[in-house]
Amino acid sequence: MSDALEKETIMQVAKRLLPFIFLCYFVCLIDRVNLSFAALTMNRDLGLSAYAYSLGASIFFIGYFIFEVPSNLALDRFGARLWITRIMITWGLVSAGMAFIQGEISFLVMRMLLGLAEAGFFPGMILYLTFWFPAAYRVRVIAGFMLAIPVTGVIGGPLATSLMELNGVWGLAGWQWMFLVEGIPSVLIGCLVPLCMTDRPENAHWLRDDQRAWLAGVLKRERQQVEDLHSRASLWRAFIDTRVLALCLVYFGIGTATYGFVYFLPQVIKGLGLTNLQTGFVAAIPDVFGTLGMLIWGHFSDRQTDRRWSVLAALFVCGFGLVGIGLFNSSGWSLIAMAMVSIGINASRPMFWALPSTFLTGTAAAGAIALINSVGNLGGIVGPVMLGWVKDATNSFSGGFYFLAFWAFLAGIAVVAALRAPKRAESAYGAPAE
Repeated sequence: MSDALEKETIMQVAKRLLPFIFLCYFVCLIDRVNLSFAALTMNRDLGLSAYAYSLGASIFFIGYFIFEVPSNLALDRFGARLWITRIMITWGLVSAGMAFIQGEISFLVMRMLLGLAEAGFFPGMILYLTFWFPAAYRVRVIAGFMLAIPVTGVIGGPLATSLMELNGVWGLAGWQWMFLVEGIPSVLIGCLVPLCMTDRPENAHWLRDDQRAWLAGVLKRERQQVEDLHSRASLWRAFIDTRVLALCLVYFGIGTATYGFVYFLPQVIKGLGLTNLQTGFVAAIPDVFGTLGMLIWGHFSDRQTDRRWSVLAALFVCGFGLVGIGLFNSSGWSLIAMAMVSIGINASRPMFWALPSTFLTGTAAAGAIALINSVGNLGGIVGPVMLGWVKDATNSFSGGFYFLAFWAFLAGIAVVAALRAPKRAESAYGAPAE
């Protein structure tokens, strides 16, 4: 009876919550990466150099860093429904407002505001999933949520460049249409959050009483086991925990490699001699492989107790792919390297984000997850700025991609060297945890 209750409860929760939060993350990523496609014509229209563009891409993460931890603590205190609604509506309005920038100053200001508005969404969703899914399901659930990343790459590129074909309609440039059309859905979906999300299992009236009691009980026992094994950490103690600081370093490396790659990928692909529309469709190819890599890698990772080695392997695949782009960026061979990068990045993230909840709970987990994400996303400053500077200085992207590869390799080594192998403990179901 308990096995049947467990399966039907988890299935009910997954069917209720995952499609909607996947959609929320999808529109978030669309609004974050559409800048890379806008740059194909926007930079020329506004007179932006590669370095100025890279500053705009990066300044987003300064606003993000400033407000990330306070935002996640607010979500923990006021509830996900209220706070995610606020986040989505404000970032949607700012994203649509990007259509009206006039030059470098307004470009930088709007990008900073977008970071402030969006701060807290991703770590808030990771925290929210820990409120609903026991540890045995967490990596698969996070992988399902983060599947939005490669799916956005598959759909976002063709969508963005197709919208840019509206160039001249009603006197607006193609990139202006793209920002307007892709910003509005975030506002509309944000208004649906109170109807589609529930703060905690105890408030889930769409579950039966026995399902609600089982889920709340399992999650409570798991939190207690984590606290018994690692001791309950305060918020400030979590901030100086060596494991949290190590995860900050690892995610900084992942962020540096990811955002340097993402924000300049369309420009590298267009350098192969393609049109803007062709660039959008070709840019989707690496993310097709990234989607498959995330699903397959996550399946095999679920069989392992120690996920550190799977994270290392994924980041090394990413690193070798970045080296390949540096070597072959002017030829079609670079597409294979791009696929390797996409596979490595997308496979590593769900496994990485399952790590904090193995030793933190409650407010400490909320603060630490936000800290890791905010510090890690500072790599979104370092990666694009370095790539833009190298491109302006050498008229080539190669040196910048070697720099990104260094950080991918370092992140892989750090996750194994700085974190201990997980201990076996009694699970919430009464059996040894695997």
